Amino acid sequence: MSESVDVAIVGGGIVGCACARAASRAGLRVAVFEGQRIGAGATAAGMGHLVTIDDDPAEFALARLSMRLWREWSGWQAIERRATGTLWLAETAAQRAAAHAKLARLQAAGLSAEWLEPDVLHAAEPRLARDLAGALRVGGDEVAYGPEMAARLAADVRAAGGAIHEMTPVAALRDDGLLLADGRRVVAGHVLLAAGCDSARLWPGESPLRLRPRKGQLAITDRYPGYIRHALVELGYIDAAHGDADESVAFNAQPRESGQLLLGSSRSFSDTSVDVDAALLARMVRRAQRFLPGIGTLQMLRCWAGFRPATPDGRPIIGLIPASARGNHWVATGHEGLGLTTASGTASLWLDLLLGRAPAIDAAPYSPERFVEVAA
Repeated sequence: MSESVDVAIVGGGIVGCACARAASRAGLRVAVFEGQRIGAGATAAGMGHLVTIDDDPAEFALARLSMRLWREWSGWQAIERRATGTLWLAETAAQRAAAHAKLARLQAAGLSAEWLEPDVLHAAEPRLARDLAGALRVGGDEVAYGPEMAARLAADVRAAGGAIHEMTPVAALRDDGLLLADGRRVVAGHVLLAAGCDSARLWPGESPLRLRPRKGQLAITDRYPGYIRHALVELGYIDAAHGDADESVAFNAQPRESGQLLLGSSRSFSDTSVDVDAALLARMVRRAQRFLPGIGTLQMLRCWAGFRPATPDGRPIIGLIPASARGNHWVATGHEGLGLTTASGTASLWLDLLLGRAPAIDAAPYSPERFVEVAA
């Protein structure tokens, strides 16, 4: 079988499916090729936090664009989703000062944010530890189930006449399309590499990406409706997420629409096993008990691990692949734990570049060229 499309997308996670939907809506013939099931890779390994991250100006711009586009999306029906807002928890006076700087940035951008003194914080979340220095509350953030979102985006692609090929691994990118693992060829005017951790392997020629799979572990509890009301994140989470330490843990907890609590998070560069690391999981739970002292009494139903594609500078890679002979190979990867948040903005940015339009935000901070320059 030979297939011919305008755009062939390698990877059926939240980023690949968002890009496929955007291209389909623009009238392009699209086919997605996913080696597993839709949303089974890095999308399933993330916590599902739609969150406005502002620690890096470029990341802030992409997150703001993405959150706006997600709010406009009509596909939320039948998706597990909850408008929780986020409480960024401060332990120390230094973190309290950092939170106020963050508050100023968010308010300057017109976002809903406020500082909660410890007594107000306790009233908002009575199960939190009483010795915290306060919290920054950010409205508009949500939690959602990533694999459901990816599946709904894939359904939108099919409805627009596109094709979704699950359990169809790709062997290589070609100048004129793709070579599938089973030997079939796909002819495509453009190819988008959105394969998460597998993107470096499929990069045409010698890859300059230095993309690293970063293992993360999560746990989910039995149903405890109302146990917490906000997504809770310690202010040290950003340092752990963007740091280069081999192993790190940081507190992150979410109330799911089901009444369960999703608990994170850990990160590891050296552990390449898909198995749960019991010792690291225990560290993660102990860190959670620092903020939610009673969490040790809750029944954990399941723990799992997965891999997320991380870049040296913490920003995703979006744009034209420099080594592309015909100028038709593109990449959208390296989102690590923010793929769910930034998938919609990534799709918008990539499609604008593909169609020769002026993007809504500056594309330069995400360009693959930054790694080519470093490699040279």
